[in-house]
Amino acid sequence: MRHPSSFVVAVFGLLALWPVMTGSYGTDLVAKIMIYALLALSLELLVGGTGLVCFGQAAFFGIGAYTAILLAPTDGNTPPLLLSLLASIGFAGLFALAVGALSLRTQGVYFIMVTLAFSQMAYYVVHDTSLGGGTDGIYLLAKPTLGWVDLDQANHMYGLIWLSLLLGYLLLAQLQRSPFGRALSGIRVNEQRMKATGFSVYPYKLAAFTLSGAIAGWAGYLFAIKDGFVNPELLSWHLSGAVLVMIILGGLGQPRGALLGAFAFALLQELFQSEAVFGSYAKHWHLGLGLTIMAFVAFMPHGLVALPQQLRERLTGRVNNSLAPAVEDKT
Repeated sequence: MRHPSSFVVAVFGLLALWPVMTGSYGTDLVAKIMIYALLALSLELLVGGTGLVCFGQAAFFGIGAYTAILLAPTDGNTPPLLLSLLASIGFAGLFALAVGALSLRTQGVYFIMVTLAFSQMAYYVVHDTSLGGGTDGIYLLAKPTLGWVDLDQANHMYGLIWLSLLLGYLLLAQLQRSPFGRALSGIRVNEQRMKATGFSVYPYKLAAFTLSGAIAGWAGYLFAIKDGFVNPELLSWHLSGAVLVMIILGGLGQPRGALLGAFAFALLQELFQSEAVFGSYAKHWHLGLGLTIMAFVAFMPHGLVALPQQLRERLTGRVNNSLAPAVEDKT
């Protein structure tokens, strides 16, 4: 297994030390962003790794979150952490398996619309029925426990989220370099050529879709036990769209792009919502955020992950241009 880059090590090291360097608000904000980063990693496996643009990722996220609360004891007893986590991952993965088995028989824009349709079906199940508490949502009476781990303590909760993001990142990074990941990359580049070489691409795509849904359910579980509350908005198409913007903003094709995109998107949102910075214009934060993302995509089409390379190329070009006249004089 290839060791993580120094950049990734530095990022996770900084995240690990973050609660020591900031207060409760900063810790809670970064914990929330790390959950969305794990969700972005799950979508990166589909879009950047396989070439499948899914617009229903929020459904798997929401199912993982609702499972965590619906399976929790109602008498106030604390549910076991590992069992409830595996249940959330399992139910989200099973739903992804069912959705993928049907939606992967379509391609292109039809695939996008089918995944959106399944996501909206899941949304209306929890929105319009008593299963998920309707529009009011439902609360978690007691957070899960595991030995000495007390998730009512902010640092313990933060540590669990940090560890989950680290494991999720390492899983996808290793998967990308595995034969399975290379097969997915081949499907993304040219699916017809993969078929011509004898690959049955459908099982590979279905496996990737199921794994992606399971990881999204993992992120949903963390969201539910962190806030102790879920509502139907967790399954809305708005969240699916936001996560898609995150991975595009960070840069497709690399797991670290999903990390960068999630943090950039969330921090930009916090910035434009700040009344201390923008005053009364903060209520129009969608406009500022949208224009900024458009500028990022226009000037950095390969995402934030490619920014260092872009800067090096521009710097090299300027140095070469400045040296050109001197070279011409000598000749």
